[in-house]
Amino acid sequence: MDSTAAAATARAAAARPTSGRAAQPRGLDEETCLATPNRPPSAITSTAAAASPADAMDPRVWAALPDDLLVEILARVPPFLLSRLRAVSRRWGTVLRGADPSFLAAHAAAPSHGPCLLAFTRGAPPHCGALSLPLRARYRLPLGFLPAWDLCLVGSSGGLVCLSGSDGAAFRTIVCNPLTQAWRVLPGMHHNHPRQLVLAVDRKLRCYKLIAAASDDKTLPTEVYDSREDRWSVHQTMPAASLCSSKMAFCDSRLYLETLSPLGLMMYKVDAGHWEHIPAKFPRSLLDGYLVAGARRRLFLVGRIGLYSTLQSMRIWELDHGKTIWVEISRMPPKYFRALLRLSAERFECFGQDNLICFTSWNQGKGLLYDVDKKAWSWIAGCASQLCNTQFCFYEPSTLFSTTPAGNFDSRQVVCWQMELDAADRCPDAKKVAQRGTWATPTSTLALAFSSPDACLSTFV
Repeated sequence: MDSTAAAATARAAAARPTSGRAAQPRGLDEETCLATPNRPPSAITSTAAAASPADAMDPRVWAALPDDLLVEILARVPPFLLSRLRAVSRRWGTVLRGADPSFLAAHAAAPSHGPCLLAFTRGAPPHCGALSLPLRARYRLPLGFLPAWDLCLVGSSGGLVCLSGSDGAAFRTIVCNPLTQAWRVLPGMHHNHPRQLVLAVDRKLRCYKLIAAASDDKTLPTEVYDSREDRWSVHQTMPAASLCSSKMAFCDSRLYLETLSPLGLMMYKVDAGHWEHIPAKFPRSLLDGYLVAGARRRLFLVGRIGLYSTLQSMRIWELDHGKTIWVEISRMPPKYFRALLRLSAERFECFGQDNLICFTSWNQGKGLLYDVDKKAWSWIAGCASQLCNTQFCFYEPSTLFSTTPAGNFDSRQVVCWQMELDAADRCPDAKKVAQRGTWATPTSTLALAFSSPDACLSTFV
């Protein structure tokens, strides 16, 4: 190894973190993280400009990287881009295909990619895409490997996506990983009828569970699927209650539903397998409410308040588990409320993950994101329920979770990475597509467009 390669290796090795999994997602706040008090942004710019592109991309440096350092670098690449890097060299391809166990361990210990929005459009075949908030980019997630059934989006957790629907004869449930294209049809429930389902991944045990609770038939018992046992187990039937909505929220191994009679919440403890009532009264003049799961035990209630269009406002409450009351924590600024809901009776959808809450409406061409921790509102271009068959949820891309019954990672599944990343790569006039910032497929009814990558996420504090 020459002196140049040795120096580069030493600098990269010194930059490697010594602690465990970081809380900061990759790429979400690069400017904030780098602009420290002792190092202003101008210093960062001048330092980056001082390094010549030839030195930064010298192939001799990359070829001379030790295996352990190469693994650490590749483990921090966003999952959406890993398939592209397989063609760089045979050495990189071997690592990225899962042949090196150290890569899987390093990838699991690296910071998460950060939040994405998954858009699923029903059809034959269905269409799926992901909007990466940290990278401000969109990616296609082809689902042509799935059966041609009439499927709906259930939700996503830990990189896995759950779909349910009919195969023409019976109700079916599918769990898949769009990045590895691994999928499986779960065994039928004991009472195999259409249900409201919730997917929950346990990162420590490397398994997942599916809870089937709400249904039009209130006599059906609650059923839970455990990937470690590869079977459904029957639990207590939910006590008779008049549900406000079939929307459910899952956090801290608990499932929550809104009820009118008795007034409050019904909570299902997955570990204990039984239901109980929480007498948390809803705020006065609440027109419509959504339960949203936050990080750890945080549970939010989002809804409109007011009887007349001129007096309506959107508010966010958090459940005080000790006092069993809703405590208001934020209000949507009027300018965002008027832009999101142009009509007082207009429908809106709301979903959340890890203290992020996203709002979409039928006629608005963009979504609205609220960060509970930062108390910041953000417009997200190209996130709108313009079609009745388009569904959204939060999604964290990952190649570490398998759909096999044991929930363990199978390195052979990485060979199936056939992800089509964006339309510009296959378009004859790729430069114009990239400049226009349009993501669309010829046969898809879902089209997401934005003016520029920087305009994709505009934050207002």
